[in-house]
Amino acid sequence: MSLESVLQQVNDLSISSAIRENVNAFPILESLHVLGLAIVFGTILIVDLRLFGVAAHRPSAKRLTAELLPYTWVAFVMVAITGLLMFMSNPVSYANNTQFLLKLVIIAVAGLNMVWFHSTTYRRIAEWDEDMPPPIAARVSGAVSFILWVTVIFLGRWIGFTLETLFF
Repeated sequence: MSLESVLQQVNDLSISSAIRENVNAFPILESLHVLGLAIVFGTILIVDLRLFGVAAHRPSAKRLTAELLPYTWVAFVMVAITGLLMFMSNPVSYANNTQFLLKLVIIAVAGLNMVWFHSTTYRRIAEWDEDMPPPIAARVSGAVSFILWVTVIFLGRWIGFTLETLFF
């Protein structure tokens, strides 16, 4: 089975048609997607700023991360669900959109950056938790995270101006 046929099958699903045919469905999904992304980016930004060495209301990087991470994950799940539903409304066009594909790659790289940070620098957080500035590895991870998530936002907006609307 080819990718094109899978995309066409997704396009032909009743939920895909419902999203395309309901005048309010896509705008509601997109609004929830943007709201969720704002929460994801906002919570990550607070942690990234702390990793850069910007003083926070909580000097402990570990405590700040522990307090914000649950909100980040809940919002990320909301973003993933709404993003999947928006994709389902026009899968062929999204799958052929360079900005959409780049956005997915950048999100994956941001995830790898998070895994790298948590499996290296974060494991030694007890040694630097309240230090200012944090170790260089933490600052680099925070800077990379910030750049990647800003790129995701730019690419997400760019999709709306480059997506061909193909409705079947």
